[in-house]
Amino acid sequence: MRSEPGGSGPAAGGAPLPHGGEPADATDPALETVRPGQPTPGRAARVGPGADEGLADPDDAGRRQRYELWMRRALEIAVTGPDTAATADDIPVGAVLYGPDGAELATGRNERELTGDPTAHAEVLALRRAAERLGRWRLDGCTLVVTLEPCTMCAGALVLARVSTVVFGAWEPKTGAAGSLWDVLRDRRLNHRPEVYGGVLETETAAVLRAFFR
Repeated sequence: MRSEPGGSGPAAGGAPLPHGGEPADATDPALETVRPGQPTPGRAARVGPGADEGLADPDDAGRRQRYELWMRRALEIAVTGPDTAATADDIPVGAVLYGPDGAELATGRNERELTGDPTAHAEVLALRRAAERLGRWRLDGCTLVVTLEPCTMCAGALVLARVSTVVFGAWEPKTGAAGSLWDVLRDRRLNHRPEVYGGVLETETAAVLRAFFR
């Protein structure tokens, strides 16, 4: 996850981290004094769960290239995926779930307007379809690639499905739950914390969303 200068805590010359110096959960009330006004934990001196934990190495060229390739597939689903004409009123977000071997298991594109289903986000649809295909709800070892930072609902579903890695494109400062507004995916109070790799092809994924809202 990207990090920008500023914020509080030892890294920024502010107050020491709570809990004896161990990175705390970004939603912990004890952090209210070090994150006034709920600044984005992923962008300002991150003090959320595992500041250096569970993050893909940005210098790992092989992994970066693989995730960029997979993100382009998610972009394809968002822009030209199945039933795109029918989902023209839905925000163009695409998601692809890959198995431990890198094989594509399922895809999803927002269908809230099309179906009238408030839970029909791209990530949730991909999880449902993959689980149906595999015949189980546990998706251990799988990687979910989505063009927009997951919301709280989707982040919660990803944790419950035991997805191992979450890769997302554009940041969502209004509803993002992977480091922007909340950090559900690495909340230490939960029984599973996926590895998170954010901002992959951020320019391209954000451009698709900006074009939709014009």
